[in-house]
Amino acid sequence: MPVSVAYLAVVIIWSTTPLGIVWSSETVSPTLAVLLRMLIAIVPGMIILKLANINLPWSAQARKIYTYSCVGVFGGMLFAYFAAQYLASGMMSLIFGLSPILSGVLAQKILGEPKFSMAKKLALALALLGLFVVCSDSMSLNDNSVIGIASILLAVFFFSISGVLVKSVNIEIHPLATTVGALTFSVPLFAIVWFLVDGTLPYQEWHARSIWAILYLGILGSLVGFLAYFFILQRLRASTVALITMMTPIFALYLGAVLNNETVSFNLVFGALLVMCGLALYQRSGKLAYLKEKSA
Repeated sequence: MPVSVAYLAVVIIWSTTPLGIVWSSETVSPTLAVLLRMLIAIVPGMIILKLANINLPWSAQARKIYTYSCVGVFGGMLFAYFAAQYLASGMMSLIFGLSPILSGVLAQKILGEPKFSMAKKLALALALLGLFVVCSDSMSLNDNSVIGIASILLAVFFFSISGVLVKSVNIEIHPLATTVGALTFSVPLFAIVWFLVDGTLPYQEWHARSIWAILYLGILGSLVGFLAYFFILQRLRASTVALITMMTPIFALYLGAVLNNETVSFNLVFGALLVMCGLALYQRSGKLAYLKEKSA
């Protein structure tokens, strides 16, 4: 698969995933919706592994990377689905866009990376100010938005720390094997949460839009999306991959407004601009630091 195709696939899939999560949870409980999504993804994933004769390593290092990947898949997805009950898809995508900066903070603690430069600190301040503007607008709408914002922030945390932990493991694994391994570790956890929180299958209440959204997220959002993400993560610099999080909120806000009649307020637009400026400054300062280090 060409890297450019995989990169474009991740942009499209990540832009549509928040709306898919909202639609899939309309008539299906969040815990069941995410469990069905992962089950739909893992079955064809294992079949493709078998047909393509791709090895699924089970060494200690391999299990470690599956575990670290599971942190992002399970924690990130579970709390994102909870957030979808209270937040618009565009806002979810926007807050998720903060993951590169949070990953940078966590990388300092976990990987021992250099502390933020003044430019990166300013980028962090801009992004947090934008988040405050967005969250203050949401809180003025209803009290439940607080639950949604807390849930999506937890999702961002688990997604970010997962990416940092994965980078700490020195092992070469096929992207599809990493995807299937992460799903293998995640599915039992999703099943336990569904059983404890819900444990029912009221399929008579399911609407077609929710079912189609689950199928889309299972096949494209999970299997193809994770495969393309791990593929480009192995072949591109982290800063290049992180640029995706600057593009997807814009598309997600547009799709939410057009396809789901989501309200795009002035505070949301202004906060989004601040977050995007913070991310742009963060990426720019990171690129300059990389070039300076390379030329030294």
